[in-house]
Amino acid sequence: MRKVLNIIIILLSIIGIMGAGSLVIEEIQTGNGCPKLWIIPFCLIILICFVVPLFVHVLKKWNVLYFLFTGLAGIIALIASIMQFIGTGECPKTNSGIPMCYFSLLLFASLIISKAYLLRKNISNRSY
Repeated sequence: MRKVLNIIIILLSIIGIMGAGSLVIEEIQTGNGCPKLWIIPFCLIILICFVVPLFVHVLKKWNVLYFLFTGLAGIIALIASIMQFIGTGECPKTNSGIPMCYFSLLLFASLIISKAYLLRKNISNRSY
């Protein structure tokens, strides 16, 4: 089960990196890839919040950083999703028209839950 969770975390991170990375590339090329916080594109923040936890997970160290970055991005994705849903904000959309902030929220929630479950399993296996 631990091996499966490790693979799931890595795959979800790679999917997120690819999605956020494509938005960062579009932002660099057009200047219109994603919303900005002052001059910093949110997609760049989200990309960093996928990359750092992936490295932390692979290194099997600094779990606090994993949860700090995934938690921050999860909160950003939650706020963006709510704003998109109620019509006060606009998230970049996929080719099929689905707001990407919904996918980000799902990915970060899955990463947080998977890592927490994995760590809980590791702790419970050590106590026996």
